[in-house]
Amino acid sequence: MQFENVARESGLNKRTIYGSEKRNRYLMETTGCGCAFFDYDHDGWLDIFLVNGSRFEGGWTAANAPVSRLYRNNRDGTFTDVTLAAGIARTGWGSGCCVGDFDNDGNDDLFVSYWGDCSLWKNLGNGKFIDVAPKAGVTTRTADGRKRNNTGCAFVDYNKDGHLDLFVANYLEFNPKTAPLPESGPCKYKGITVACGPPGLQGGKNILFHNNGDGTFTDVSEKAGILKTPGTFGLGVAVFDFDNDEWPDIYVANDSTSSALYKNNHDGTFQEIAIEAGVAYSADGKPQAGMGVSVADYDCDGNFDLVKTNFAGDTTSLYRNLGGGIFDDQTFQSGLGKITRFLGWGISFADYDNDGWPDIVQCNGHVYPEIGETLAESGYRQRKVVYRNLRNGKFQEVSDQMGPGIMEKVAGRGMAVGDFDNDGDLDLLVNCINDVPQLLRCDSRLKNHWIKVKAVGTKSNRTGIGARIYCTMQENGKERRQMDEVRSGGSYISQSDLRVHFGLGEATSVELEVRWPSGVVDRLAGVQTDRVVTVVEGVGEKKG
Repeated sequence: MQFENVARESGLNKRTIYGSEKRNRYLMETTGCGCAFFDYDHDGWLDIFLVNGSRFEGGWTAANAPVSRLYRNNRDGTFTDVTLAAGIARTGWGSGCCVGDFDNDGNDDLFVSYWGDCSLWKNLGNGKFIDVAPKAGVTTRTADGRKRNNTGCAFVDYNKDGHLDLFVANYLEFNPKTAPLPESGPCKYKGITVACGPPGLQGGKNILFHNNGDGTFTDVSEKAGILKTPGTFGLGVAVFDFDNDEWPDIYVANDSTSSALYKNNHDGTFQEIAIEAGVAYSADGKPQAGMGVSVADYDCDGNFDLVKTNFAGDTTSLYRNLGGGIFDDQTFQSGLGKITRFLGWGISFADYDNDGWPDIVQCNGHVYPEIGETLAESGYRQRKVVYRNLRNGKFQEVSDQMGPGIMEKVAGRGMAVGDFDNDGDLDLLVNCINDVPQLLRCDSRLKNHWIKVKAVGTKSNRTGIGARIYCTMQENGKERRQMDEVRSGGSYISQSDLRVHFGLGEATSVELEVRWPSGVVDRLAGVQTDRVVTVVEGVGEKKG
């Protein structure tokens, strides 16, 4: 197996701009941008969206200002830049993105978070988008008009009414006129003067928008209990049913403080329980600089587990779900605690070898360009880390076996996972700071089988977000069941393929069970592998 960076030959040749290249004055310049694999034109091939940012020193003209970009998949390994034709070009300090059909019209829409006013891009179904955020009431400024530093996001039907609501994490209460400068502290990192924070800065407050079902949203953050959390500085967001009660919960990776786990109370409110659940801190009870987060049942015990990236000098955190609302920090027992020299951002459980056991892929890059390539923590630009699931609760780092795309050093930030060439193995999209993106095509000679499930809701939301999918297979003469959910957002402020992927090893047929948010259950027996199966709620497999 090899990952090869094919971005340039695929047509992804525009740089993502975010902050100054040599020296940052403000912490906000370090966090970078997310990206998305999503099939905006519903032709069965994943398209690409790359969030773009800005610089405080400016210098742009209307013709050359950086804009977020949409690329259409040409189905031959290349992409066409359709940003202008789609009407989706926008300048500004872009951050994260997430996908979901908020108006249930059959076209997946796109939310993009910004420092300031965010965009809710309604997909018109004809290759074009229109920003309806103001009209829809998705107001992401404070009550007195100040800009919010919006970051990770996810569409989630938290009250299971069939309409997708929207959760938006927030990082800083940031104003360049009052924010401290590096020399004012002075703020130092290993003797080098760097941007100040997060300690000493005011953290942002997360937002929950309720979908009113008529194309508009209402901010219910306070009423729903979203503001009641000790942690702040929110970045990565993951939505998953951690306690198997069939209601979606929300996890937020927080920087330099306790992370947040919002348990759904089934009545429109949430209770923040990260500390009690064991996912707020490190194994020794210390706050961490959380960035990205991913969810999977990596040990196939029927409970969703968590993995979270952290700052350099720390480990990536692995929380095993024990059931009963409790997690156990398995970072060191699993083998992830051996590596501390990377600063992690995008992360995903991804079965890259299709053996039926979720592996882990992580992209990295330091926050401070001032360090260059001088520090022992692998410098500013860093390679990725790949962990192979050993099927016994442990992982083995195999990065140096995974090809040049993994070992290439970049200042990585957002990462999305998806099969852009529809060959059955999982590819990676990485958005880099002040550089062109990476498109890492997975080339595998393994003969393992796979299946992807595309969910289409009828009574539930049209995108099927929140639907739990069970895949039962035969392995070594025994029955084994995998599970996953259709999930918006995740990784580091990015969106991976909404089609749920299962690696199957030698299995050539499986049984599928889809449990929809509405309570409807669809079961499919004897499903042949190595293909995409579209399941329509209450109908079963859609043929043709």
